[in-house]
Amino acid sequence: MVCRASLIPTAIALLGVFGAPCRAETIRIGYIDPFSGPAAGINETASHSLKMIVDLANKEGWAGANTFEVVDFDGKGSAQESVQQLKTGIDQGIRFFIQGLSSSVGLALVDAIDHYNERNPGKEVLYFSPTNQAPEFENNKCSFWSFLFDANTDIRTEALVKFLAKDTSIKKIYLINMNYAMGQQVSARAKAALNTLRPDIEIVGDDLHPMFQVKDFAPYISKIKASGADTVVTANWSVDLTLLLKAAKDANLKIPFYTFNATTKGIPTALAAADIDNVKVITYFNPSDDQSIHKLLVAPFREKYDDQFFNLTFYNLIRMLSEAIKDAQTSDAVTVARTLEGMKIKGLTGDLEMSKADHEVQQPLFIANWTKADGKDVLYDLEKTGYGFKTEATLAPSETFLATTCDMKRPN
Repeated sequence: MVCRASLIPTAIALLGVFGAPCRAETIRIGYIDPFSGPAAGINETASHSLKMIVDLANKEGWAGANTFEVVDFDGKGSAQESVQQLKTGIDQGIRFFIQGLSSSVGLALVDAIDHYNERNPGKEVLYFSPTNQAPEFENNKCSFWSFLFDANTDIRTEALVKFLAKDTSIKKIYLINMNYAMGQQVSARAKAALNTLRPDIEIVGDDLHPMFQVKDFAPYISKIKASGADTVVTANWSVDLTLLLKAAKDANLKIPFYTFNATTKGIPTALAAADIDNVKVITYFNPSDDQSIHKLLVAPFREKYDDQFFNLTFYNLIRMLSEAIKDAQTSDAVTVARTLEGMKIKGLTGDLEMSKADHEVQQPLFIANWTKADGKDVLYDLEKTGYGFKTEATLAPSETFLATTCDMKRPN
């Protein structure tokens, strides 16, 4: 139950502390992401995931007697439109907002929230991102008012390089990425980490190609083959990933491709259709190999929406938010934020901790290999393809930790 102690007289607040009944509350969460335009299809799966988990939280009483309600706001993939939708949600009295399909949009929302909270003490709002991966969120753009539930690209890249560095058979690595912020960050971080951890590994290629403009990756594959690379690292996604992998298959290039986004919507279907192999992924969640998670989330999601469940970060987000509200006995944003800092919970994939230093969840990461589902090593297939990912290595939070440059300003 929520006791809004900051809004009631001190004597009544003290009664609440010592056992007087508090008012249960329906807590609205504004969900700002594209509900129209090119990204609407991807967002549909994410939206369904969030709402199913909120239904589960309400049913099981994660936040005590309080319940959640999700209110959709169409940000249209635009920073300007998303900030306007944020203002609309604030005007409606919503104090918690989720957004996750664009880091640039997320950073604009955090900036807007910083300015709003500074000007409106007592009416503060919080920002939560299940999937944005820009390192700026946890470094130079960190905010007391924002909380991140995915591992950023620097953390994923560093963790992947640490894994690759243990393989003494790797001698030559080729980097190929889309020419935008994420691709540039992965390229730079991979080179720096390799130079520190395995300076003997030769980086034989470092391509940054235009986003969604390359129709045929055969010339890039020819360069990779000519370089003598034994390993490829790519943060490509969507068609830029599937076309790259298909070109490698067509050229009979039999070296592993380590990816960041091979489990995202539509990629498993494309991999299976093209009979592609030698694909690895670094991820926070492998839906192919956990029976309990499959029973709790994956199977019900497939039955209800005929779709694949990938967004475990929504589960972690709502679980932590619920715990914070229940523990703090208030939905006041400042109190909830302070309660979230340093919070530890037992997640479905391992121990989770919300870092007080930069407000990013510290969590295990997994290296997995694309292969046939056999009911043993790969329990479940993805997107009804008959294939899934087999986890080959688990990286504990201590292995994925990165120091932050965050200099967080906290409210008095």
